[in-house]
Amino acid sequence: MRRTAARGPAAAGVPAAVPPAGGEPGPASAPAPFPAAAAPASAVPPPVQQRLQTEFPFELPRGYVDEAGVVHRDGVMRLSTARDELVPLRDIRVQENPAYLSVVLLGRVITRLGTLPLVHDGVVENMFASDLAFLQDFYRQINAEGHTRATVECPHCAEPFEVELGGSRLGES
Repeated sequence: MRRTAARGPAAAGVPAAVPPAGGEPGPASAPAPFPAAAAPASAVPPPVQQRLQTEFPFELPRGYVDEAGVVHRDGVMRLSTARDELVPLRDIRVQENPAYLSVVLLGRVITRLGTLPLVHDGVVENMFASDLAFLQDFYRQINAEGHTRATVECPHCAEPFEVELGGSRLGES
């Protein structure tokens, strides 16, 4: 059975025009807009909005060597989203080997690498280990508000020092 939507103003949620006292239907009256509030003379200017930096340039220590032998070192990584961290968990390669998570995740968040037309997990898995380690640390830094270190105080001598808070794998802390 096919259903069709009712047509007309009442179907669209618009009340039908109510005839005035003279009996003739008139146009539907629109609600009066809210009066514009007058700004006080000592109004504080709105705060300057800061743009969130979502892409970060990097340079690989060694560089990715493509099939033609070209070395690609400079690139851009974007901030990770929750989806970026969740989608790889459904990947069969990650389910069989959790260490593969960082490869798939980095393939999603690296937006540019040298002159490569596309960066994907196949590119990341063919990088040198030192470049992969660099990218894992870089990922942690930009997704942990710029750093993974915290200043703490020694409980014995009260001397301040920094400790590394980064997890062992991407997506962990």
